[in-house]
Amino acid sequence: MRHLIDILDLSLSEIDDLIHTAEDIVAHPEAYEAACRGKILGSLFYESSTRTRLSFESAMCSLGGSVIGFADAETSSASKGESLQDTIRVVSGYCDIIAMRHPHDGAALAAAMTAEVPVINAGDGSHNHPTQTLTDLLTIHREKGRIRDLTIGLCGDLRYGRTVHSLVEALSRYPGMRFILIAPPALRMPEYALELMDRSGIEYRETDNLDEAIPELDVLYMTRIQRERFPSEDEYQALKDSYILTKDRIRPAREDMAILHPLPRVNEIATEVDADPRAAYFRQTKNGKLIRMALILKLLSEKEGHFQLIPENAAKAARNLCRNSRCITVHESSVVPYILKKSSRDAVRCLYCDNRIG
Repeated sequence: MRHLIDILDLSLSEIDDLIHTAEDIVAHPEAYEAACRGKILGSLFYESSTRTRLSFESAMCSLGGSVIGFADAETSSASKGESLQDTIRVVSGYCDIIAMRHPHDGAALAAAMTAEVPVINAGDGSHNHPTQTLTDLLTIHREKGRIRDLTIGLCGDLRYGRTVHSLVEALSRYPGMRFILIAPPALRMPEYALELMDRSGIEYRETDNLDEAIPELDVLYMTRIQRERFPSEDEYQALKDSYILTKDRIRPAREDMAILHPLPRVNEIATEVDADPRAAYFRQTKNGKLIRMALILKLLSEKEGHFQLIPENAAKAARNLCRNSRCITVHESSVVPYILKKSSRDAVRCLYCDNRIG
């Protein structure tokens, strides 16, 4: 069964095909109105969401399909103690494809190991968010006319921001990409993402100075400082206003710089910026529906894929436990805590959440 758990599950040619399909949906929407007639999307959102959940459901409805599911874990049997894997086994019998958001890192992979239908990771904790990345790639393509030879500034919560983790993975495969990673020391990019850029030979630098970086950027990707990811309220309060984008602040920026944000925003982009033609974040949300329509079509059309659940070298280390308190292996006793050696720095990392073990 083909799933989308990590953006690296898709080749560059597959991503290009998805972007092409999304553009074709814009040009010929009538051709797709009944493409998923008789198909059902299982929308399982254990964590609150507006854009991702509604864009998935809108995408399926626009393709002629229907939707079942829940928008809050408290309205599901999870509130009674049902395991994730049992829920997935049940829902697999009711639908043709599942989109799932979950607060625990690696939950989407655990679901895919049980599901009898394709699973799409709609965000797993602070780990990955591949369909937001596809949305971002489509937006960059539509705003800049290309996905290559660009300087991308990633600003804000780079430690817990799953959107930037997936985006770095995707953009690291395109030629001529350069990153400026803008964050306070406590919210800098996690080590595994830096290792990925090192392996790919991607040029990047880390800084806490947004004003210094802005004139260099083709794309500025702002992120919210996420209260729900912080271990304490005091840590959140100390960092929540680290970067606020205003009209004055973007004055030195290039005239064609694109400003992206996965939303929701709190106060990191002033509303006065919304009228600037470089502000692409609301166009970005519309692109989310288009690319998810293309992805649903792709996964439903494929009977087999190259998704590998358990690498051979992981099975030998099943007794090792991940120490990431957000990892799905900590919260679901039925999920076997496999590990996988996958780092260029020879670190052993959790298969589910990429946390270093040992």
